[in-house]
This record gives sequence, structure tokens and C-alpha cells, in this order.
Amino acid sequence: MIPVSADIIPLFVAVPLAGAFLNSLIGKKVKWLPDVIGNLTTLAVLVLSVISVRLVTEYGTLVYSVGGWKPPVGIGMVLDGLTAFMLVTVNLVAFFVAVFSVNYMEKYTSKQKFYTLFLLMLAGMNGVIATGDMFNLFVFLEIASVASYALVAFGTEKHELEAAFKYAVMSTVGSLFVLLGIVLLYSYTSTLNMADMARVFAQKGTGDITLMVSVLFIMGFGLKAALVPFHAWLPDAHPSAPAPISAMLSGVLIKSLGIYVLCRIFYSVIGITPAVASIFLFLGALSMVIGVFLAIGQWDLKRLLAYHSISQIGYVVLGIGLGTPLGILGGLFHLFNHSMFKSLLFLNSGAVEYSTGTRDLQKMGGLAKRMPVTGATNFVASMSIAGIPPFNGFWSKLIIIIAAVQAGRYGYAFWAVLASLLTLASFMKVMKYGFFDRLKERWGRIEEVPFFMKLSMVALALICIFGGVLLLGGINQVFLDRATAVLLRGTQYAAIVFKGS
Repeated sequence: MIPVSADIIPLFVAVPLAGAFLNSLIGKKVKWLPDVIGNLTTLAVLVLSVISVRLVTEYGTLVYSVGGWKPPVGIGMVLDGLTAFMLVTVNLVAFFVAVFSVNYMEKYTSKQKFYTLFLLMLAGMNGVIATGDMFNLFVFLEIASVASYALVAFGTEKHELEAAFKYAVMSTVGSLFVLLGIVLLYSYTSTLNMADMARVFAQKGTGDITLMVSVLFIMGFGLKAALVPFHAWLPDAHPSAPAPISAMLSGVLIKSLGIYVLCRIFYSVIGITPAVASIFLFLGALSMVIGVFLAIGQWDLKRLLAYHSISQIGYVVLGIGLGTPLGILGGLFHLFNHSMFKSLLFLNSGAVEYSTGTRDLQKMGGLAKRMPVTGATNFVASMSIAGIPPFNGFWSKLIIIIAAVQAGRYGYAFWAVLASLLTLASFMKVMKYGFFDRLKERWGRIEEVPFFMKLSMVALALICIFGGVLLLGGINQVFLDRATAVLLRGTQYAAIVFKGS
């Protein structure tokens, strides 16, 4: 008998799908209806995400058997500490992005189509996070990816269509790597259930096939996560998308489709090996340094932020690759923090473009005088990403650096500190040329952005200010610690899932 509490799991996919269906069906009837459906749907899923944290605290790992067929025969959906952590992260950003879109998307032709695609992308991300089945993971991954291709091209300008095409081609290559890896895993284990795969690996050993599968998954999901050297699509795709979608892509999509799946597969299913951990460390450090060096020379605000996404993802992978309790905690903590401050930075860039019509830092100057809320929230996000105390980015970067030192990885700790200093330099440039310089005459009459855009930016800024302290306090035990424990338990995932089902 399935516990009543496990019935919540399929709702993370069903609710956004229902919202997308309603929007496509009746969104044209009334002008304000897409906004209402989009915001209520994301709010509902956010509430469910918060409830899921409490359920994991109370019941432990929950398993929902689709159609009543128990795993490994049927399809299972799993809710554990890592799942709940990722669901809260994704749906918190999605809600604030939906609120921001109420005003911002007025300048585009069809809010109905926007919210339909947006909710499909959200359903795909939630599905990837919650599924316990390898093939269903691929299906949800493709749902989220295809919706994101369309959203990158939403403005239908030449450069947007070009960026979307490049993104689609490279992402499809990544998907092929992933599919081939799944095929090889299935040929070796004769199952698609992730817990059952872990059990087979425990019985038969990993075998020679694991090396090939590991390479395919690191390339495939590394491309989805935009790790160097698989990052070439991101600097075009993220700036070309509308600001709310840039916030989603950079804030949560590359993490849920890339980083989360790498963590789940290599820790919970196959089992992390020293070789794979070393690859994670190397790719993390490479992304950190190359991303920030590429960002420093940029004058297009959104392109600068896109390169910083590559750099900050490097910190997350570095923490995960360390494999120590403190390293994993720091990596997951930075994943959450980056979702907050990078989403805020992209919303800030959208607010600036909304009011001025430009993303070129050289054409801005003194905008904080005319746009005080945007200027203040951008300052908070800039200090957060640069790792300045007491903002949230400082705490997670500090934990990762301390974990690297404790593990004897002094070189990686050095690169993490250097990348943080260069990030600070980059965002000092943003603040100087964009917000703190002399107000140019052409911007003398611009106004602050509308209410809902300000509301989202202020809410995310408050999370950046207080989130680090709160998460390291009491919330840590039910949120971060439980997610970290899932990865530390490794392939015990199999026994826990079968016990929960």
C-alpha cells in the first residue's frame, strides 16, 4: 500500500503539465488569464516543494509506483533529501520568474505561448529530478530541452533564432551521448530502474562497460551543464533568450538537467570512483577559471552573466568532486545560492534592457539614480556572486575552499580563490559602468520598472542577503544536510528505494 504522502510526487509533473494545457486551451480568451494560470501553477508547485521537505524529514525516502506497478517492474518516482532540495531550488526560482514575467513579457506578442512553454520546461525539470527510471529521465530531459529551444528563440529576431539553432544542435548531440550511455547501461544491467541498476552493479561489479558509460554521461550531461569544454552553446543561448528565460536557463535548467543528474548517476547508481572524482575536480577548476576570464572582457551585460554561469557551475562541480562531506555540502549550497543570485542578475539585466533598450555597459552609466531598486538589487547580487560577506555566495565559496584545503587539494583551493577575486573585478566593472558612473543625458527620463518586476528582484535580493545565514542555521538540518547525506550514502540508494517502495 502506497503511503498517502507519496502521492505528492507525480504532482510535480502533473501540475505544470495541467497549467500548460490550460494555458494553450483557454489562454487566449482573456488577456490576463495566462499570467494568472502561470503564477498560480508555479506557486502551487513551490508549495508542494516545501511540503516535500517536511515529508522527507518525517517519512524518509518515499517512492511512488506509477500505475501501482512496483519497481523494478514498474516506473518509480523517488522523493529523498536530494530530490526535495532540488525541487525547492527549481520551483522557487520558477515562481519569482513567473511573477517578473507579468510585466516584462508585455512587450512580446503572446504570453499564452510563453507560459505554455515555460510550464512545459518546468514539468520536464521536475520530472528529471523526481524520476527513478533512467529512460523516463531521458524523456523528461527532452521535454525540458525542447521547450527551452523554443523559449530561446521566442523573440524571433535573427540572432535569437541563430542562438536557438546552435543550442538545439549541440544539446541534441549531448542527448545522443546520454541515450547511448543509457543503452549501454541497459545492455549490462537488463533494467532501466536506477535503484535496480545500482543493485546489479553491486552484485556483478562495474565491469569494463562503466568506463565508456562514464565518458558518455560526462560529455552528455556536461554539455547540458555547460561545463568547459562543452560550454560553447551557452554564451549565445542565454543572452538571446528573454530575461525571465535567461534566469531559468542559468539559474536552474543547467543544474537540474546537468549537475543533478551527474550527481545522481555517479554517486547513487554507478558509484563514484577516484578517476571520475578527479575528472569532476579538473572540469570544475577549468570551468571556474576559463569562465571568469572570458567574462571579464565582455561589455554585453547578459553575455557577461552567461560566462559567469560557466564559472560558477565550476565551483559546484569542484565541491561535488571533492567527495568529502564538507565538499558536497559546499557544492550543493553553492548550487542553491547560484540559482538565487544568478537568476536575480539576469532579471536585473532584463529590467535595465526593459527601461533603456540596451545591454551595452558602455552605453549605460548612473542608472542607479533613475532605477534605485534595480541598482540596489543588482549590487546585492553582484556582491553575492563575488563572494563578499555576509551575502550567501560568500558562505558556500568559503565552505568549498575550506573543504579543498582539508582534502589536501591546495591547488584547487587557490584557483577557487583566484576565480572569486576575478569575479569581484568583473562585477565592479558592471556596477561602475552600469549603475554608479555619471548619469548620461539620454537616461534622464527613464523610469524604474513596474511593480511585479521589482517584487521579484527584491524577494531574490532578500534571499541573497539572509539565505546564507538561514541555511547554515536551523534550516540546514532539514534541507542541505539531508541532500548531502543522500550523496554520501552512495549506492545504498538501491536498498533505501526498495525499502521505501
